[in-house]
This record gives sequence, C-alpha cells and structure tokens, in this order.
Amino acid sequence: MQLDLGSNIRQLRRKNKRTQEALAEALGVTSQAVSRWESGGSYPDMNLIPSIANYFGISIDELFGYTNKRTERIDELVALIYDMKRQNNGLDYNINECISTARNALLEFPGNEKLMLALASVLYTAGGVRYGECHLVDEEGYGVYDTEKHRTYEEWREAVPLYEKALESLPNGALRNRAVDELSQLYLNLGEYEKGMALADSAPDMWNSREFLRAYACSGKQFVKAHSETLLETIRASAVFIVNITTGDQQHLSAKEKADNIASAIGLFALVCPDGNYGCHHGYIASLEMLHSLYLWLDGQKDAAFAALERARENGMKLIRICEDGTAHYTAPLVRLAEEKAYCNADEARQDYRTMPEDWPWWSVPEAEQVKAEMQADPRWDVWAAKTQL
Repeated sequence: MQLDLGSNIRQLRRKNKRTQEALAEALGVTSQAVSRWESGGSYPDMNLIPSIANYFGISIDELFGYTNKRTERIDELVALIYDMKRQNNGLDYNINECISTARNALLEFPGNEKLMLALASVLYTAGGVRYGECHLVDEEGYGVYDTEKHRTYEEWREAVPLYEKALESLPNGALRNRAVDELSQLYLNLGEYEKGMALADSAPDMWNSREFLRAYACSGKQFVKAHSETLLETIRASAVFIVNITTGDQQHLSAKEKADNIASAIGLFALVCPDGNYGCHHGYIASLEMLHSLYLWLDGQKDAAFAALERARENGMKLIRICEDGTAHYTAPLVRLAEEKAYCNADEARQDYRTMPEDWPWWSVPEAEQVKAEMQADPRWDVWAAKTQL
C-alpha cells in the first residue's frame, strides 16, 4: 500500500499539473515530505488521507487504487449518456434530460475526463439540434459558417472548455479521437480558426494515422485484409472531401458540374466495389444519392433526380440488413477480406430510413428549400416517400 499510495499521489499530481510545493502548501506539510511519499520512503499520516483525496477531487478508494467499482460506475454513466444522446437523431427527443444526467454524473465524479467529454458531446449535439448549423456565402462565392450566430449558442460555448480540459489528460484512443473530432468542428463553427489549426498540427500526418499504421502492422492474409479495410476508409474520406468542395463552392460550379462531382464521389465506391456491395457504406451512399438528386433536379434532369432518390432508398434498405447482421462482409475482389462492424443498430438504421424524406438532402445547401418544394409537388415524391415508411 505504501508504494502504491506514493505512486498514485505522484501520478495524480502530474495529471493535475501541480507541483510538490503546491500540494505541500495545501496540506500544511513540507515539500520534502511529499517527495518522500512519492519515492516510497514514507507515507502520509492517515489523518491527511481525506485531505489528499479532496485536493485531487477523488475518493479515498481511488487514491489507494481501489478503482474497480468507481470505474464500473463511471463507465455505466458514460454508456447511459451516449445512449440517451443517440436518441436525439436530429430532433430534440430528450436533450434536457441528457444534459442533466451528464451534469449530475460530473458532480458525482468531478474532473473525470470521460464524463467531461460526455457532457461536452451532449452540449455539442444540443446546439446542433436546437439551433442548427447556419451557413452564409462570402464575397467570393464560397460557403462559410455563420460564426457570429454560432457564438450565441450557450451550449457550444460551454462545450469548448470541457473538450479542452478533457484533452489535457485523455489517453490516446477512441475517446480522445472523439474529442478531437468534435472540438475541431466546434472551432470551425465558432470561427476559432487558429485553435483549430493548432489542434490539427498536434495530430500525426495521414500516413501515421491509425488506419494506415494498421495496414502495415501485419503480414500475409492479415496484411491484405488490413489494406482492404484502409482502402474503404480512404475512399470514404475522399468522397467526403468531394462533397465538401462541391457544397462549399457556391457560385463557381454549375448545377451539372455539382451533379457530376457527387456522381464521382459515388463512383469511387463503385470502382472498389463494382458488385454494388458497399457494406457499412450503404448509408453514406444513400445520403450521397439524396444530394445527387438535388443537383440533378437543378440541372433539369428530373427523371434522373427521382432515380437517384430510389437508389438512396435501396441503399438505406441494404444498410438495415447489414445492421441486422451486425457485420459487413464484402465480396468484390479488392476488398473480399474486409470486415466491418455495423456503426449503428438495426433500429437506428430503420429510423434513418423512415426519416429520409424529412432529412433530404442530408447536407445543408442554399438551394435545398426551393428544390424540395418543387420535388414535393411532383407526384413521384409521395410515391418515393411512402416506400420509406416501414
């Protein structure tokens, strides 16, 4: 216990960026005494134990390393918060309750990075659900975020320092990646471009990303499998960039050029999966086809626009089947060894399928409202919408 306690004190002090002198002053002891504790030469008087735990905002059990029950409780709360958060799929289903749950969890375990991140993530979702991302067109004809309006969102302003604090101590892994991803978007939404660039510069380059490193971490069959899975992720990323360029350039591309661009993004998947089995990416293909239909309509290709909508629906249905199975298995030669876990459950996939007419065209583009009104006036819209109601 003596050695574990000293080591725990040292780790907690460093994690909280406190000096031995600062801890000693708070406890009314000498810095030499703290040094001896941390080196294992002695241990604190038992009367000091509650004060040390309180100084670091933790329980006495955690100070001594008895963290199993605490860890289990935190993990349960984190899972509950994210499960509640997922229910707000574009709509305010239980945002207030979700925020309250996250706040209470953080009160129960002050300073816990997982819970800070969970609250920040809920606040990030709350701002989007309640007010939405707002876009403008700048003087050069490029899409920009309405940062002035976004700065009025209390939820987003509160979320940013929570993300920043959590990132000070979150280890590498899925939670840290989530924090970086969501904070990067918030910096963009709020016009904090320098902070966003600094966050980007702190990350490894593309070739040192998890996906690329995994591709070179094995050999034989596993080498091919890992490369196949990384290829699919790279195709997805490339399609995202095509969409962002197309939707971001508001005035320099014709409707036909925009439609062709989105067709090219879809075509990337077809090049790698010519058999039409896109696995977990069927959902993304569905959203691409909805955006494609908008630009086809603007280009006067009305029949083609509704054909794109039907392809969107078909891909949505295929995603439901993937989610029912739980795992995507690919069949095209380049990716036949690839396997991916479904990113959502079947109920969530069905909900996305049912709300396709409401969510159309998925992306926020200036022409959407006008085009949607025109397409809804066409009898074919109601036929298509009716098919999405399971």
